[in-house]
Amino acid sequence: MTKNSNIELVNLGWNDERQNQLEAYNKENNVSFYVGRVGIEYRGFYKIHTSMGEILGNVSGKMQHSAFERADYPAVGDWVIIDRIDPNTGNAVIHSILPRRSKFSRKIAGNQAGEQIVAVNVDYLFICMSLNNDFNLRRLERYLIMGWDSGANPVIVLTKADLHEDEEYINSKIEEIQAVAFGVDVCVVSSVSGKGIDKVRQYLGVGKTVAFLGSSGVGKSTLTNSLLGEEKQYTKEIRDDDSKGKHATTHRELIPLKDGGIVIDTPGMREFHIFDSEEGLDSTFKDIEELAKNCKFRDCTHGSEPGCAVREAIETGTLSAKRYDNYLKLQKELEFIKRKNNTKKRLEQKNQMKQRVKNNRNKKKGCM
Repeated sequence: MTKNSNIELVNLGWNDERQNQLEAYNKENNVSFYVGRVGIEYRGFYKIHTSMGEILGNVSGKMQHSAFERADYPAVGDWVIIDRIDPNTGNAVIHSILPRRSKFSRKIAGNQAGEQIVAVNVDYLFICMSLNNDFNLRRLERYLIMGWDSGANPVIVLTKADLHEDEEYINSKIEEIQAVAFGVDVCVVSSVSGKGIDKVRQYLGVGKTVAFLGSSGVGKSTLTNSLLGEEKQYTKEIRDDDSKGKHATTHRELIPLKDGGIVIDTPGMREFHIFDSEEGLDSTFKDIEELAKNCKFRDCTHGSEPGCAVREAIETGTLSAKRYDNYLKLQKELEFIKRKNNTKKRLEQKNQMKQRVKNNRNKKKGCM
């Protein structure tokens, strides 16, 4: 791999806490390993940013053997412990992952209950929606559930403001968002006119990481290019008939900015299924949770019971019926995922026990 110019680890997000974790690992294992941050995940390989530039790496055999699920493997944004950082000496071997400060995930596509990690060690999650037909509050609620659960701070970015000169229209959309995203900052941007780009930059700085999330065609890669000051990320036009975009970004990528800060650009998500996140659900729908406390009965199902504060709020227009319906839908979705995960964990434990028994038998045979 071509060696890039050197970059200070602090610009990638390195700090004293992680330095202590590296030193503790080296001391415990009697090694002198290095660190890098995962920039791109390929099939079986990772591009890793280090103090000496970019290097390819793959996980060690020991790490593969001890991994039981996807979360045990590196993801874009991870700090990994590696045996070398000089690209001229061959590929690095990844031996361990430093503890993650945040993790944004979604359920994998299909009927399986597995987890797909989108980005880790992110300070701010920029949830992007464009001011065209992509604007969808129900989808935003899905993103917010996983955003709050990730450990990062969600920020909502309304893109393509140049499509609407009417400020009243834009303000009405901001009001709709504020009604469902309590306490979340909203940025209105246009990569064409440059509107709002400076406000986005305020979240960036040395060692700060932001991740862009959203549907295809909302302008994530275009916004990344605006922050970079160059056309690094490939972009595509959206379709005129339905305002839907094609995937311009085909993989998740961590990109250091020249003026400090890191951006993680992600492929557009046509489907976004939430993963196991009860806390995220409560945070996103805390207005409904607060209303439920005022119901006459503690076990109120918000159906036909007398004195139901939730039903009263819907009838008076204080609570949107669509928002409440989405709350119920997402609640059922989480319950389904929890059941699936419990079944999966029981099967994994059963298989692990079988493997231990098999290993013990083999050991006994070797002693005979």
